[in-house]
Amino acid sequence: MMTSIDTPILSILRDAGIAHRLLPHESEATTILDAAKQRGVKPDQLVKSMLLRDMGGQMALACVPGTASVDPKKVRDLLGCRRMTMVDSKHVQSITGYSPGMVTPISVFGMLPIFFDPSLAEFEHINISSGSPMAGVELRFQDLVDFCQPTIADIRRDDETSA
Repeated sequence: MMTSIDTPILSILRDAGIAHRLLPHESEATTILDAAKQRGVKPDQLVKSMLLRDMGGQMALACVPGTASVDPKKVRDLLGCRRMTMVDSKHVQSITGYSPGMVTPISVFGMLPIFFDPSLAEFEHINISSGSPMAGVELRFQDLVDFCQPTIADIRRDDETSA
């Protein structure tokens, strides 16, 4: 069994008094499906957090259920900016301090606008990264909303249907 995991994300949750549960992995999770399987939850309970940037450098974090995709055009329209694209994975860590797959709304709170697709509310409890590939964190969706104060708007690709 692994040793205990402590990360800045877990410290923030403790300091804020947000009830949460650490969900350890047997091995480093490399995909949404792998993480969901190791945590014993549905893939759509995982919050996929995608970092976007427009041509002028405006950034935003767009969060959708694990099997969904973000529509950058919808985020662009919400921000009133020009063309938005996903930040290249090799730049995510230098911007957020976390590697791709480890970024959460908590890790960028106060740094940039955060958007949640309303379909995330389908589950009372959702999963975010702990900041370590060896564990996830389960918490109430509403607690994450209350802490991060995201804009809740349709940001998921239209050609997708809920699982």
